[in-house]
Amino acid sequence: MSARAVSDSSRTRRGRRRGGRSGDPVKLRNYALVTAGYWAFTLTDGALRMLVLLHFHELGFSPVSIAFLFLLYEFMGIVTNLIGGWVGARSGLNRTLLAGLALQIVALVGLTFHQTSWREWVSVGFVMGMQALSGVAKDLTKMSSKSAVKFIAGDGALFRLVAILTGSKNALKGVGFFLGAALLSWLGYDAALWSMATLIAIALVAVAVLLDEDIGRAKTKPAITSILSKSSEINRLSAARFFLFGSRDIWFVVALPVFLDEVLGWSFEEIGAFLAAWVIGYGVVQSFAPRLLRRSLAGVDAEIGAAQTWALLLVGISAAIAIAVAFDVAVTTSVIGGLIVFGFVFAVNSSLHSYLILAYSRGDDVSLDVGFYYSANAAGRLVGTLLSGVLYLWGGLEAALWGSAGFVAITWLLTLRLHPSERATRAERPAAMPGC
Repeated sequence: MSARAVSDSSRTRRGRRRGGRSGDPVKLRNYALVTAGYWAFTLTDGALRMLVLLHFHELGFSPVSIAFLFLLYEFMGIVTNLIGGWVGARSGLNRTLLAGLALQIVALVGLTFHQTSWREWVSVGFVMGMQALSGVAKDLTKMSSKSAVKFIAGDGALFRLVAILTGSKNALKGVGFFLGAALLSWLGYDAALWSMATLIAIALVAVAVLLDEDIGRAKTKPAITSILSKSSEINRLSAARFFLFGSRDIWFVVALPVFLDEVLGWSFEEIGAFLAAWVIGYGVVQSFAPRLLRRSLAGVDAEIGAAQTWALLLVGISAAIAIAVAFDVAVTTSVIGGLIVFGFVFAVNSSLHSYLILAYSRGDDVSLDVGFYYSANAAGRLVGTLLSGVLYLWGGLEAALWGSAGFVAITWLLTLRLHPSERATRAERPAAMPGC
């Protein structure tokens, strides 16, 4: 047999093991499994956040205590984003996906052991630990699902399917917010947690039994030192991402839900529905923003200029909402309407950052650069979560909104220091990449 025939035969066997080529039913099955697992997890992730927040607020926990419940969740996102891609490349994405789903089940079931008779500091510590497991689970599942779908797709025939997975994330997380609030009202805290754990268990069994075993495993093992970026452009953009997402979570995580309950007297379902609608709308705008910007911009220079302009616009919107609340100007309309506008402009900013990270990333280390960038995203969310409780306790929603405006102002200042690198200037315009 000729060397060429042997090579062709080897490629055919590898294609069968990995699911075949375009249109292969095994590939389509693997795509459906990964997508279903990610969807199930995303629903429970959004529902768990709203369930925990509303339940412990109902038990009388202070805004600061509620903020602490989510701190380890966000901190573990920093760690997992940094090393998750490295672990997946060494062990295979199917294993990290299964680990993420399994850890979420442990976290959900573990939370049912909480007793209302415990001292507050014991309750906070226990829930923080369970939320830490959920934070690891979230980023393992997210990294594994997105990377696995990219690996499974691999060609033009299936590449469009990646957009279905990524574009649906924010919409499903928004649905999860409403689901968590509704389940708390309908079933109660423990029963809601058990129902979500059951959903994840079904997804876990399906993925474990049916998904191929060696998706995404690298032929050469990357060194642990490769997870840290050495690019000044990526460092600056990551710092801007830190403050951008911190600006959102300062008002979103604790301050706004508590304000809607304590000041405006909204029900759990109404709070969950508004936050769900906000996240879904943010995801829709984000999915369309790259298409709009692609038509209107031409090159990295223009993208950097647009990022600076949209960040400055977000500063003005944040400050305007804070001023309206400070002077008691149609507070309900100012807060609800203003934050809807904030969400639109925030989504465009996020989309622009997502373009730029791909333009700045090295061609051979894209996943590692992106992991570093999203670890900064998680760090911003951690700080924003803490400040959401602290600032609300100190000065109500007004203080949280001013904190948000300050973070956006720092984002704008950091974007002023962005310059096109030689690599980004040479590179083709990157494809849209959804933000968190």
